[in-house]
Order: sequence, then structure tokens, then C-alpha cells
Amino acid sequence: MGPLVMGPLIIRAIMSPIAMRTRFAPSPTGYLHLGHGYAALKVMEFARANGAKISLRIEDIDATRCRPEFTDAIIDDLQWLGFAYDEMVIQSLRLDLYADALARLVDMGLAYRCFCSRKDIAAAAQDIGPEGPLYPGTCRHIAPEDAEKRSENAPYGWRLDHAKAATMAGNNLVWHDDRGQEMPVNPGILGDILLAGRDRPASYHLAVVVDDSRPDLPDHAISHVVRGRDLLHATHVHRLLQAVLGYDAPVYHHHALLVMPDGRKLSKSDQSLTLHSLRETGMTAAALIDDLQKHRFPAGILCDDA
Repeated sequence: MGPLVMGPLIIRAIMSPIAMRTRFAPSPTGYLHLGHGYAALKVMEFARANGAKISLRIEDIDATRCRPEFTDAIIDDLQWLGFAYDEMVIQSLRLDLYADALARLVDMGLAYRCFCSRKDIAAAAQDIGPEGPLYPGTCRHIAPEDAEKRSENAPYGWRLDHAKAATMAGNNLVWHDDRGQEMPVNPGILGDILLAGRDRPASYHLAVVVDDSRPDLPDHAISHVVRGRDLLHATHVHRLLQAVLGYDAPVYHHHALLVMPDGRKLSKSDQSLTLHSLRETGMTAAALIDDLQKHRFPAGILCDDA
């Protein structure tokens, strides 16, 4: 297939001493669907318009759901689509970096052990956030020595004390969007988020912040994050973690999503919308790219760009 030709996605960059770099970060829990294809093209548009490098990040920390064959399928689909990247980052090979970041947060007094199950949280939650019930802080006030003793016999995760973190970060914390605007951070928008779960060495939030910063390879830090607007709320949390960990913050662009008529995001469970299935129908990458650029989607699929 020849070179991709796409319309420009120009982001007015806030200048940074590092080279411009963005990323595409799928999870290998299933085949890429049409929404992933749309997101991948947004990343490629930005990179080509701004001369940025691209990191392909495989977010495979969830060992219970991620499968190697889906990683292979992701790479195959992206190659078919003409999505070129400069490096690949595999999260499951970076667990020591997440452990180091977690240990720093614990040492700073910003993380605490949480023994609550999802059922416990659902039963006790009083406030609802943009992603569901907010953790009510049940374990926040357990004395550290008592929590350590309890942890010898009970499973636990680690949570961020967002109020303490916000105090440490200061009152004027902001993140920058693609238009150069300063967006005030709401530290408690998602409550005391998980940093590591009972069965997961790092949460999505902690791993993403570490990987965007690349403390192991600073020259490969992500300068511009191009991702769906469904992660807009998470950006507040990510900026908070960046501040307390001493990481530089990227510039953010949150693009529109492909959704069902009722507003739900596309799901990997709908096999008819995967890139794999579209390829099997004989669709070419060039035709799919043209459709996505011109917002021609299958019946029942909309773009929430209003």
C-alpha cells in the first residue's frame, strides 16, 4: 500500500525541549474496531502534520484479559492500515518502573492500602463521578501500621490520596490543551483512584503517566497526547500524578469518538465492526481511510463531534 494521505491535524504546540512525540496505545483484549482505526488515524494525522515521532504502546498489564494473539492482530491491522510507528513499548515489560513510581508515592505519604472489593465500594459509595461511583475513602484513615499488619492476610490494592496530592501539587495546577489554553485541574474528579489493584501491578492511570514521561528514556517522552474525549476526565488525574512525581506534562488533544446511536462507545464485542472483519469483506485500507476522513460510517455509527 502506498503512503497514507490525510488531512492535517495541526496542534499549536507549546514548545518543549524534547522532540515532538505522540503515541497510540491499544490494549490487546480483542481485535481493533472501527473506533480504534479512527483514533489511529488521528494520531497519524498529527504526527505527519507536525513532524512528530510515534510510539506504539501495547497496554497489556491486565493478564486476565490480554492475549498475545491480539497483540499480533493489532500489529497486523495497523500495518494494513498504513500506520507507521517509530518504536513499540510493551507495558508488561515495564513493571519495575511502575513499582518504582508507586514506591515513591508511598514514601511521600500519598498512597494507602485499600482492602475494599468492588462490591464494598458500590455498597458504600455516596457520590457518583463521571466514570461511576467514587471511592468513599473507607481505608484512607487506617493507620499505616495497622494496614501493613492486615495486609499479611488480606488482599489489597493501593490508592492515591488525592487531597494530599493536590496539597503537595499546589493550588494552581493546570494542563494545556491543543489550543494553548490552560485547563484548571480538578484533583478529585475521579476520587482516590487505584494506583495498583489486588490482581494488577499498576492501574491504567499510573502506568500511562509513567509511560508518557518515560523516566527510563527521557528523550522518548510523549510531548503530545492525542486520544479520545472519553479520557478527558482522566487527564485531570494524570496531571496530578505528573506533578507529584516531578514529570513534565504533555500537551493534550481529545478528539471526537465513534459511538452507537445511544451514545455508547464502540465495543470490541461487536465483531462486525473490527478492522479484521472489515478486511475479510474485501475492504481496502485506502477505502476505509477515505470513509473515516469523510465521516462515512456503517449504519448506526455516529461521530460525537457536535
